[in-house]
Amino acid sequence: MAVFVALGAFLMTLAGGWTAQRVTDRRHLVLGLAGGLMLGVVGLDLLPEALHAAGDEIFGVPAALLLFVAGFLLAHLVERLLAARQAAHGGDEKDGRAPEVGLTAAAAMVGHSAMDGVAIGAAFQVGGGMGAAVALAVVAHDFADGFNTYTITSLYGNDRRRALGMLFADAAAPVVGAASTSFVTIPEGLLGGYLGLFGGALLYLAAAEILPEAHHEHPARSTLLCTVAGVGFIWLVVGLAG
Repeated sequence: MAVFVALGAFLMTLAGGWTAQRVTDRRHLVLGLAGGLMLGVVGLDLLPEALHAAGDEIFGVPAALLLFVAGFLLAHLVERLLAARQAAHGGDEKDGRAPEVGLTAAAAMVGHSAMDGVAIGAAFQVGGGMGAAVALAVVAHDFADGFNTYTITSLYGNDRRRALGMLFADAAAPVVGAASTSFVTIPEGLLGGYLGLFGGALLYLAAAEILPEAHHEHPARSTLLCTVAGVGFIWLVVGLAG
């Protein structure tokens, strides 16, 4: 049942990527929406889950928050190192962005989608009701995952073939993750730490890359509205799943 439900996540992820691909003539709106979706996922979904799962404190600060900050700094460090490496070797860049950064970010999205599949499988092991609730949340926000994966990969100058490759990997990841729960169980604390780390990296991409690019050439009210709509969509999904 878990794998069957994960196939729904597969299709929803592809739908999100297809939508991002079809509206490239409204690039500023796409980026504004992607930034809002990412902000909503981090603030309303990942971080609360991370704090719940990894409740231990380290020197007075929840471990999940420390990893959240570490993820933000790690994403910044990786981007700077890859950009410097590209410049030193005369590699191709797009508006000062190294394509490898986009691929690395998309790979992180794929890893997160695999963990979504693990969450579906683990929930169905607890019970059918729990599995259905988790599946609803995962399938609903996988549209945003597909949309963001294609957008991030393309933003950093990767061609359409690479963007589609990362999109398909992201779509397949929940199925693989759900199937893996037949063999592996991930401790809750470790899962919470991962969510915090990934949330910090995702917030960096949204705040430092996606949203500034969205408003760079088109500082329009419509772009801001798309960002707010993205956050609102994730809020709706979280509320319905709860």
